[in-house]
Amino acid sequence: MTAQEARDLVSNYVNWLREKITVDQIGDSFEITTPFLDRHNDQMQLYVRKTDGTLVLSDDGYTLRDLELSGFELSSPKRRQLTQTILNGFGVQLKGEELVVDARAANFPQKKHNLIQAMLAVNDLYVTAEPTVLSLFREDVERFLRTHEVRFTPAVKFTGKSGFDHFFDFVIPESKQRPERVLRAINHPNRTAITSLIFAWDDTRGIRAPNSTAYAFMNDTDKEINVDLTEALKQYDITPIQWSQREEHIKELVV
Repeated sequence: MTAQEARDLVSNYVNWLREKITVDQIGDSFEITTPFLDRHNDQMQLYVRKTDGTLVLSDDGYTLRDLELSGFELSSPKRRQLTQTILNGFGVQLKGEELVVDARAANFPQKKHNLIQAMLAVNDLYVTAEPTVLSLFREDVERFLRTHEVRFTPAVKFTGKSGFDHFFDFVIPESKQRPERVLRAINHPNRTAITSLIFAWDDTRGIRAPNSTAYAFMNDTDKEINVDLTEALKQYDITPIQWSQREEHIKELVV
């Protein structure tokens, strides 16, 4: 891929966002409907209002309410800590059940991007194995790495060429045998999650070491992954790792 091709991809992505976003006024707030889909394939929405000169962006409590309806509650200290860690990575606050971030006109695009990424990350955090049993996929991936003594740094945020911040779950540092490897765990591998990772990696790879590589751990426990999604990742030099096939990739991660 050439530098111009990479720039064109970023431009196309930004244009796609601009064309698909709609804005409607609701009282003294504005409802922004994005092209990003949640795990129900519904478009994700956020709300913005102006308070004392500050723009307040919120998910109106949808993300956590939806998880509660699926049987997940922030009742245990561990669950609350895990959720808070995700939000801290994006500079997003938890007020009651709402995910909230304050912004100014100058940094509104970045703050909006952070809130959407936080909503996606929290939405993707848990998968229901049974109505009352929840499994944390990111924790499963971390346990897998530790079991095989893979050295890594968790929860890393990079700023891309666009100025947007991007969150990655793990980074395996460069070794004598292998380059730096950037990993993201995707609980629900759908078009939105894959598109988000492709943009994040394409936006940040230019500021990483020239030979840095990216991996996507994808949860295929309950559903077969669409081959189009894995092929899309490969087109952007991201190695897809289906959870059921994780043992096949140990050698390229452990060294």
